[in-house]
Amino acid sequence: MKRRTFIGTSAAASVGVMACKTANAMPSNKITNSKLKNNINHSVCRWCYGKIPMEEFLKSLNDLGIKAMDLTGPEDWPLMKKYNIHASMCWGAGKGILEGWNDPKLHEELIADYLRVIPLVSEAGYTNLICFSGNRNGMDDQVGLKNCAEGLKKIMPIAEKHGVVIQMELLNSKVDHADYMCDHTEWGVELCKAIGSDNFKLLYDIYHMQIMEGDIIRNIQDYHQYFGHYHTGGNPGRNEINDTQELFYPAIMKAILETGYKGYVAQEFIPTWDDKIAALKEGVTICDI
Repeated sequence: MKRRTFIGTSAAASVGVMACKTANAMPSNKITNSKLKNNINHSVCRWCYGKIPMEEFLKSLNDLGIKAMDLTGPEDWPLMKKYNIHASMCWGAGKGILEGWNDPKLHEELIADYLRVIPLVSEAGYTNLICFSGNRNGMDDQVGLKNCAEGLKKIMPIAEKHGVVIQMELLNSKVDHADYMCDHTEWGVELCKAIGSDNFKLLYDIYHMQIMEGDIIRNIQDYHQYFGHYHTGGNPGRNEINDTQELFYPAIMKAILETGYKGYVAQEFIPTWDDKIAALKEGVTICDI
């Protein structure tokens, strides 16, 4: 199951079955067992490990030293608290990736939904809540930007009151999410400027932006003040972030750290190894500079 379908089925869903690529098993002993430096605050996206029962997965995160998990909703949080795993990017509001803030016809529904969920995020002790632009459906990008800004401005006072940061994810429209509007960094930055609130940021997905525009480190250096969160993923294929793909994540993590970023970096690659937890451990180790 692609993430688009996973989110679209239910914005509040936290468990799903996905079809991962089959590949040769990678032995766990190829991964170092050194203690994490934790200069990077490590997180992981739940949907990539949807076949692993939640409690079992949480125990694995404790073993690995991963302190947070992305893309979970209120129904997941009590169990996550039991294992001291932070919800680093919440969901539970909105209509998913395809239908978002660029459509004024959806604003009334979206505003009501976000005003309902924002206090829940705050009361649970969390900060970040995801949102999406929606698909273009023939709409001009500047019109879509104006529509997004007008709608999102109406929830900013409540987000600011509760200390919640609304984060719009940058996604590629070339491979995974055809027609998605927020598919370039500069468009997202212009939206941040139009909204003019520190409680609205961009979720900078490195995999997606490598596909759309590349120049990852320069964009992090130039626009980091607009980025509130990061996702990883190997390109091409969205699989492991090791030397099987084209991005060099240690240098990217170094660039993120040099901006002074203190938030979370979440692994969002689809593991191909038979031992999914070993693949996750490798990814975290690569990023633990």
